[in-house]
Amino acid sequence: MSEGGRSPGFTEKLKSWLSWSWTYVCFLWFGMVLIMIYVLWSPLKLQETLTSVFLNTLTPKFYVALTGTSSLISGLILIFEWWYFRKYGTSFIEQVSVSHLRPLLGGVESSSTTGLFSSVNGDAEPRPSVSECKVWRNPLNLFRGAEYNRYTWVTGKEPLTYYDMNLSAQDHQTFFTGDTQQLRPEDAVMQKAWRERNPQARIRAAYQAIEINHQCAAAYVLLAEEEATTITEAERLFKKALSIGKDGKDINLLVYIKRRLAMCARKLGRIKEAVKMMRDLMKEFPLLGMLNIHENLLEALLELQAYADVQAVLAKYDDISLPKSATICYTSALLKARAVSDKFSPEAASRRGLSTAEMNAVEAIHRAVEFNPHVPKYLLEMKSLILPPEHILKRGDSEAVAYAFFHLQHWKRAEGALNLLHCTWEGTFRIIPYPLEKGHLFYPYPGCTETADRELLPSFHEVSVYPKKELPFFILFTAGLCSFTAMLAMLTHQFPELMGVFAKAFFSTLFAPLGFFADKMESFMPSSFWHQLTRI
Repeated sequence: MSEGGRSPGFTEKLKSWLSWSWTYVCFLWFGMVLIMIYVLWSPLKLQETLTSVFLNTLTPKFYVALTGTSSLISGLILIFEWWYFRKYGTSFIEQVSVSHLRPLLGGVESSSTTGLFSSVNGDAEPRPSVSECKVWRNPLNLFRGAEYNRYTWVTGKEPLTYYDMNLSAQDHQTFFTGDTQQLRPEDAVMQKAWRERNPQARIRAAYQAIEINHQCAAAYVLLAEEEATTITEAERLFKKALSIGKDGKDINLLVYIKRRLAMCARKLGRIKEAVKMMRDLMKEFPLLGMLNIHENLLEALLELQAYADVQAVLAKYDDISLPKSATICYTSALLKARAVSDKFSPEAASRRGLSTAEMNAVEAIHRAVEFNPHVPKYLLEMKSLILPPEHILKRGDSEAVAYAFFHLQHWKRAEGALNLLHCTWEGTFRIIPYPLEKGHLFYPYPGCTETADRELLPSFHEVSVYPKKELPFFILFTAGLCSFTAMLAMLTHQFPELMGVFAKAFFSTLFAPLGFFADKMESFMPSSFWHQLTRI
């Protein structure tokens, strides 16, 4: 066997041996310290020394300084722990302990995102890890130049994270590049343009591609997305790209352009035209369901208040075999809620009970909330909205932001719908088993959403976390320690003599077990033995 084959095995054995012996070495060291203290207790007069130094020599000012310093240090640790918990959702001390100390002590590393959880039907399945939390492109993502950049100009804040924009660059590069073996010169320029981090560099590359070939549709797509400062200008550039690409063989590019043109028509108020374009696109390319064009169609139909058409779309896509989304679940809940919400009264419902239609509406709301529990706070305006990201995580806060941003107006338009939601949405959490080892109607809520959402959403947004995390032990411990030492400092400063009496009583009680242990040892061991040890 080669040296490289032996090395990992030896390292693992050494690590295993160190982990096994670490605990016993600690116990042995602790025992030796106790024996040493006992042996030196009488010859060095430790009891008299400790009493004279800590109880008689030191002044109350020393104790005030000691407890005050302890309170200050623990307070600083508390502030840092609280900040770290708010930013990263975990305790810094706990994270360091788990990451670095547990392997040394022979423990098994645990992850909050792994473990066996029961599915809806009771079968055991692994809970998804962060890498398994799939990020989807937002079907209704905004235009960078005409919408995201305008927000930046007004507020000075960046609505998109680098991680989100990097995912978009990868999407565009994969979607528009096609066969890399037959790249034309302008395609090579555009492939580089999608990877550029600087927006102005991307725009310059697009113009460079147009100079090489005036028939470069992808370059006009980039200019429409990033340089156009109005939706009208973006639509003009997309139409130019469509006139170039409609006779080409790049299906992905053609679908993307038609979809964005439909979204331009929707934003410019031409709703019926947008609906027709979306329907035609879905009929022409039925296999591209993964692009979720039906979510664009649902939003446009809701704007037209064509609820029968909305129900027809839901009947096709709200199927048990198809992946769900907040748009599907909450739109289904909205349709059932608007049928009863205008006459719904919590007082009347509590007296006579819920009717069948009201029960169906409440169950639909509970189903939607179980799928994504972050949405109601945005719909009820208990939490402020921000611009939606270009990518979303299903069942996460990013999806909730994206849904509420476009659909809040539709809920407001249905009289009483938000009131019904307000009265019933919290009842969902009484149905879901706790802890979240299994779901009620869906799989258990994934534990990876918080980490992924923090990457997708800007830093100025407070990420919604479900289930609500309890404060870590070390935050509570440092808070208690800070308060206790501060109280001791204040009492010692105000009542030095009284606190001195308490300090003597405390140390006497503290050393009492050690004295008891020493007396018992003397009764078991002959005095000559301890005399010889003392001489050594």
